[in-house]
This record gives sequence, structure tokens and C-alpha cells, in this order.
Amino acid sequence: MSARSIRGFIGVTAMAAGMLVGCTGVARAPGAVPQATQTPWVVTATPQPADTPQASDIANWENLYVALYEQSSSSVVHITTRTRVWSFFRGVDVQAGSGSGFIFDEQGHIVTNNHVVEGAEQVDVIFADGTTMPATVVGSDAYNDLTILRVEGQLPEGLRPLPLGDSQSLKVGMRVAAIGNPFGLDRTLTTGVISALGRTIERENEAALGEMIQTDAAINPGNSGGPLLNLRGEVIGVNSSIRSPSGGSVGIGFAVPVNTVKRVAPELIRKGRYEHPWLGFNAYEITPDLADFLKLPVNKGLLIAQLQASGPADLAGVRGASERLRTHFGTLLVGGDILIALDNQPIQTRDDMTIYLENHKRVGDIVQMTLVRDGREIVLEATLQSRP
Repeated sequence: MSARSIRGFIGVTAMAAGMLVGCTGVARAPGAVPQATQTPWVVTATPQPADTPQASDIANWENLYVALYEQSSSSVVHITTRTRVWSFFRGVDVQAGSGSGFIFDEQGHIVTNNHVVEGAEQVDVIFADGTTMPATVVGSDAYNDLTILRVEGQLPEGLRPLPLGDSQSLKVGMRVAAIGNPFGLDRTLTTGVISALGRTIERENEAALGEMIQTDAAINPGNSGGPLLNLRGEVIGVNSSIRSPSGGSVGIGFAVPVNTVKRVAPELIRKGRYEHPWLGFNAYEITPDLADFLKLPVNKGLLIAQLQASGPADLAGVRGASERLRTHFGTLLVGGDILIALDNQPIQTRDDMTIYLENHKRVGDIVQMTLVRDGREIVLEATLQSRP
């Protein structure tokens, strides 16, 4: 309260006290000099509802997204592809495709999704200033849906790589932004939050892809390969796919985590491929019905059937099937060890095993295998090899 308001408050209080004394009939002493009347200051306060956004808060959010777009959008590129296909009615036909990507390093390498350029005979990159340049594929990894491109020629001036964040530190509810080229509309910004983490995406022709980021930021055809950014302008993922009955955004999009990009991209640049860790065996996924039929000691895990000769599991001493059994399930290879955990992480399906190895191990690492053999648990160590 200001000094002026305090004086007004004291005046009002004194006047109220005088009125109260007069009402009680207390006589003034003869000859007493009457006190000057104080003029009160009236203070009016209008309360502000707690949930009403202040104009400054709105401006701050707007400025944040404006700055994010201005500093990042020029590093996002539009990728177009052309592929010749055979049509029974038209003969050779040309199909055009479109996607997104972003500058990865100072050498001008560009990150995008593998499915954006897979099978393409011609790939072009369109930069923010409209410059179009042909590009070649440096390396691809179909499992992680990542590809590195390099343009043929000098990059436009002023381009810089986008900084990479840390997907390990992400939390559900964090605000994010996606920049890409949905339906060919260059460098479109959409915003949202991280809706979930650690999602597993089932794929038709590839093993399931795990540890995916789910977001409600609008992602549509053409966004694939573009960056998912945090509010600091750091890449936290590569937008890869959507789940939609209509083919358009319904608020369920998925991105490959940036830590996967940081692990895979340098290998693609250096070798043109990424080596996937591998244990070297085929196995059945155990279900309660199969466990009951075969009288297995556990009802979850992988029943190892065949070992790759000199593969990691074979060299570690894992046992494969010892007999063939004709059943209503078909011919089964039975009698082998049962894998139930890797590094103490429970394993119930082949996807569990693949996702754990992909996200936590590299070729040459040692992994502890917890197995059930003859009704008791044993632990063996295997040195991971590159998957053929």
C-alpha cells in the first residue's frame, strides 16, 4: 500500500472512531478545541481472476513460438522423389513423392526417414530460399526408418544444423513443435505436447519399432522425416508416422527418438549402414496354451529352437532343440533352453528381445542371458555380433 493510501486509511479509521464516540454520548471537555476533520482517501481495487491469462503471458508464448520457427525453419528441407513403376495399362509410369528432412551437421548431411526415399530413382532437396539440388543417399537403416542424404553441390549460405536434444530426459506433457511439409506445404509449423513415451509400433514388413515418442502435434503425409522440437529449438525426434483411419492427422503421431538418431546417423555417414546387435537363434514365443501342452516350467519367454552355428548364443553355450515333435500346432522343435530375461529385463516376445538389444546394446557388447534349462534358471554371457 502506498504512503498516500496509508494516510487515507488512517483518516477513515479516525473519523469512524470519532463517530462511534459521539454515539455513546461522551461529553467533550469545556473549552476543548475541536480537531480538524480529516479528508479520507478512497482506494478501489478490482480483483483479477486467477485463471485469466495475462496479456504478457500470451505475448511470451507467442514470441517463444515465433522465435523457435525463425531460428529453426530454414534448417528444415523439403524432399521430393521420383520413381518409375510399371503399370499394365500405362506401361512405365512416374510416381512422385514428398517428405521432409533437416540439416544434421556442418558437412551438410540431411536426416530424413528411410520410407521417404526408399526405392526412389531421383531425390531432390528444396531449401528455404527455394534452391533445389539433387541429392544422393549416403546410408539407410530400414529398421530405425532413418536415411542420411547429401546434396550434390555447395549448400545455400547461412544454413546451420539443428541442435540435438536428449530424448532420455523427455516427460509426458512437455510442449513440442513439428516443422515439415505436409501435403507439400513448405515449412509448416504445428504445436502440441508429448502424449506418451516408449510406444511400440507394429510394422508389416519389419520388426516392431520400440521407444517411439507419441505427440498430438499435427503430423500429416509430407511431415515424415522432419524434426520434432522442444521449446529450446532442439531436435528431440524425427517425425515418422501417424495412426489415422482417414489418412490425416487425428492427434496421434509418432517420432523416432533423437538418441536413436545420434546412435545411428554417424554409422550411416561413416559406413553407409548400421550394424544391428544379434544373438543368433530362432525361437517360439511361449503362450499359456503352448506351455501347458509341452509341460514347460514357465508360461512366458522364448523357447529356443535353432542356433546359428558360431553365433553369439551358440558360442555362449545355449542349447537349441533336441527333438522334433508333431503336434496340432504343427511340427515343433522342442527341448531347447527358454530365454526369460536379458540383463535382468524380462523377455516375453521376439519384439521384446529386438527392442531391448536395439535401444540398449551395440555390436561387441556383452549381454547376460537368463535361461531356464531342465527346470532351473542359469545365466550365460554372450558377446553380440552384427545381424547378417
